[in-house]
Amino acid sequence: MPTREITLKPSTIETIDYAIYNLINDGFDLHTTTNAGFKKVPVLWISPERAFNSKDKEIRDSVGKLKLPLITVERTAMSKDPTFKGGYQAHVFPNLNGPRGYRKHPRLVSRKISQRATRKFGSTESRKESDQQNFPTDNKKVVYEETDAPIPTGVKVEYSIKLRTEYQQQMNSLITPFATRTGNINALFAEYDGHRYEVFIEGDYTQTNNTSNLGEDERSFDTTVKLKVLGFLLGDGDNEEAPKIVTKETIVEVKLIRERTIVGDKKPWESDDDDFREF
Repeated sequence: MPTREITLKPSTIETIDYAIYNLINDGFDLHTTTNAGFKKVPVLWISPERAFNSKDKEIRDSVGKLKLPLITVERTAMSKDPTFKGGYQAHVFPNLNGPRGYRKHPRLVSRKISQRATRKFGSTESRKESDQQNFPTDNKKVVYEETDAPIPTGVKVEYSIKLRTEYQQQMNSLITPFATRTGNINALFAEYDGHRYEVFIEGDYTQTNNTSNLGEDERSFDTTVKLKVLGFLLGDGDNEEAPKIVTKETIVEVKLIRERTIVGDKKPWESDDDDFREF
């Protein structure tokens, strides 16, 4: 059986960002009552491109002020924390001799007997030991079909979800799903592009309202919800080919073939005793 390769979709930092954004925008799908009725709250990804955000007419009015209510998502930190990782704990040193795409940290995930290849060796051995076809013998040449897969690297990614509204009632309706959606625990899952990440919602919701300020500033209610994501990276992104799952058969016999007819050599097992001479 020739080596089979299955290309996996890499899990990158951008993949985790998309998973969190889709979780807030589509998973929670927060709505609240506004002056225009019961509407979905826009979710904005905070990025360095402020010039683009400042000209977005969907989130700003004619004078450039933000249209509230509004939700923003920002990645605040990322670290490789050995104490915060998934189910695979052990470290496996890389196999630098393997093909690109799965040589980083391959791990044997499946091993089973190849019935087709093993049956061929068994039939050959039975013909040598008996005149019967497929006579039962103790076949020592067992071929295994092994599957290697790359090992993901765990990372801890932290996000800050900021809720901003004009009225207390709007903030109450937006903050409630973050407490109730996960039940009595603070964990849920985010998915994107075939990958699944575990998300932990911190129990403390930081509120920075300016209602106590009697100045002339616009009144706003601000609440920050922090997320910790148990993510993983699979592949080196643009610096490596896509990760692959490789299936191959083990080697049980090595043969060296020589064209004796062409070079004129005699077969030792068919020669007479007189043909063997010591030099």
